[in-house]
Order: sequence, then structure tokens, then C-alpha cells
Amino acid sequence: MRLTAVELEHRALLEKWRGAMNLVGPGDTMHHFEDAARAVDGIPVSGRWVDLGSGAGFPGIALAARNPDAEVHLVESRAKRVAFLRAVIQGAGIQNATIHHCRTESIELRFDGVISRAYKPPPLYLKDAARLLLPGGRAVLLSGDVPPLFPGWDVKETHTYPLGPQSRVRTLLVRA
Repeated sequence: MRLTAVELEHRALLEKWRGAMNLVGPGDTMHHFEDAARAVDGIPVSGRWVDLGSGAGFPGIALAARNPDAEVHLVESRAKRVAFLRAVIQGAGIQNATIHHCRTESIELRFDGVISRAYKPPPLYLKDAARLLLPGGRAVLLSGDVPPLFPGWDVKETHTYPLGPQSRVRTLLVRA
């Protein structure tokens, strides 16, 4: 998989910062970038999107890098991770991303799309997504398995793609 210039800078900064803080686990980081890129490449993105619990920037940085016309908001409550995200945005020259150093509950904006990678269990994530979405908006749920149906949500699309050296499969559910 080819990474964009922004993603390459993100990876370089992640390698530089990972020793100072617990951004990702041990080992090669490429699978994090592949997962984020494959997830966001599989969805139509326009307007204003939010990545909840952005952490080390997955998948929000890939979303911004691969969709330069979209407005991407990264929500992260932990100060050290916010500092890292600011370094990535500055170092990579990302113009279409904004960081919110807060908890999701304090966000008052509404979005065309909501995405997250390891934020909360699906029912709690979808509760937050429902509050943050504009009418007709999309919530993207990244899941290793197809989760059960949730009341009030319809599966609009699913995307399956290989992930990592073990060729695991990740299912991307887009709900509106």
C-alpha cells in the first residue's frame, strides 16, 4: 500500500514520539497506517467529518490526507496525544484538520460523517454519532466482525479488506 506524503510524515513522527508516550504498541507501525488508509478509501467523504478519540491519529489523519476537500475534526481528551496530533498537523502541513482537546460530550458541532477506530463499544459509539450527525449523515464503524444490528441504524455498505501480515479481515460498516 502506498502512503501519501502526509501519511509518511505522520509515520516518521509516530516513530520519533512513540518512545516518549504510549501512542501505539510495540512492533512495526505499518499495519496502523494500512488499516486507516483502507478504511477511509472505502467511503465517500465530503463536508465536515469528525474522528472521535483520535489518539495517535488513526483514522483521522488518513481521512484528512486522502480527502483534502473535506473538513476533518480530531477529538482527543488526552493532552499528550493532542500534543502529538498538533506536531503531525504542523509537520505534515495539513490544512484541512482541526484538533479539539476535549471529551466528545462537549462537542456542539454537527457533522456529515463520524468515524472512529478504537473509541468506545459500538452501541456507545453509535449513541455519540447519532448526537453529532447532521440529517442524512454517515457513521462509520470499524469492526473486526460484523456486529449485531442496532435499533435505528441501517447498514448502507460494508467493505472487507485484508489487514496486517496475518491477512486478518476488517469489516467497515457505513450507517446512515
